Amino acid sequence: QVQLVESGGGLVQAGGSLRLSCAASPVFFSIKAMGWYRQAPGKQRELVAIITIGGTTNYADSVKGRFTIYRDNAKKTVYLQMNGLKPDDTAVYYCYIKTVREYWGQGTQVTVSS
Repeated sequence: QVQLVESGGGLVQAGGSLRLSCAASPVFFSIKAMGWYRQAPGKQRELVAIITIGGTTNYADSVKGRFTIYRDNAKKTVYLQMNGLKPDDTAVYYCYIKTVREYWGQGTQVTVSS
């Protein structure tokens, strides 16, 4: 069973930065994609950013230009660098990977104060 260990969430003032990381282990199959979703209170879970094994990235419109997703294939780790944070970015952020199955992390809270 693949486990995803997330870190990097916390409380930050508007305009600040955070970096989330997510390490997957053990991984016996090729990772097709890694990414981040988020869920704010009372809202549905939404895609934040995703990166495929080929390096193609996709971002939610609301984070384009502020967030950057990148990965370390050797470490089976995906990162989300979040700059220019806004109160609307407040949510629980979930790591996601797709191999032959899909796996989710336990979630890490990001809170942005105004």
